[in-house]
Amino acid sequence: MSKQVKDLITKELTERFKELDGVGVINPRGINAIKNNQIRRRLHEKGLKMTVVKNTLARRATGGAKIEGFDKLLDGPSAVIYGKGASISAVARMLLDEKKTDATIELRGMFFDGELYFGDKGVEQVSKLPTREEAIGNLVGLILGPGSKLAGALKGPGGKLGALLKAIEEKAAATPQPAPEAAPAATAAPAADAAPTA
Repeated sequence: MSKQVKDLITKELTERFKELDGVGVINPRGINAIKNNQIRRRLHEKGLKMTVVKNTLARRATGGAKIEGFDKLLDGPSAVIYGKGASISAVARMLLDEKKTDATIELRGMFFDGELYFGDKGVEQVSKLPTREEAIGNLVGLILGPGSKLAGALKGPGGKLGALLKAIEEKAAATPQPAPEAAPAATAAPAADAAPTA
């Protein structure tokens, strides 16, 4: 391969990899053309891409990028799986699904946030991490949780008191009120100014 072709490939890879936060790496050896197209189609449906790279050119292309250092996963034939805006755990889950359908796929590992996760166990570990959407949902749940508990605590006793008052009011309205009785006749009270007799 001539130097100009290598420079063009490096430039193209640099363009593809510059905005990525993380990547997955597999060994494409043993994947025939039909399986390759099927994998690429399934990846495309999820917004992911697979690029087979020459290791030295991939190392050059990632110099200064966020994924600099993932080259430790490159050993022999390598295919890099990535997606702009795709969660790294979504990439890992997709790779595990592919591994289930075709056991011959060799998972090299995952790289994101400056950390390497090697082999099947590394990919499995990354797949258990929450996606961005899941993490936001968990965070919102944690933020709203204490507020809803406080509102429930405040509403609970007040609601019970209101229900009791309403029940008493309805009971009082349902029973007929007896007519007020006339005041009893005044009985003759002993005179207080009567002088005692001695």
